[in-house]
Amino acid sequence: MGMYMDVHRGMTGITADQLKEAHEADLAIEKDEGVHFQKAWADPESGTVYCLSSGPSAEAVQRIHERTGHAADEIHPVTLMV
Repeated sequence: MGMYMDVHRGMTGITADQLKEAHEADLAIEKDEGVHFQKAWADPESGTVYCLSSGPSAEAVQRIHERTGHAADEIHPVTLMV
């Protein structure tokens, strides 16, 4: 299982409720790809959203995001954590 940080751009003005709704949509189907979305953060001013997840591959993470209507612009493997 890998750990991934993905980045979504173009979500300027996103609210806490919208972020929660998007995260919950991912959680609802994450098991289909063996992924677990752990946390999401947003900067409404820049329109950037970040998600931390674990799963078998970046592609699996992207497939879930695509199915819920918010494909990631970037997905980065997280190889070191403290």
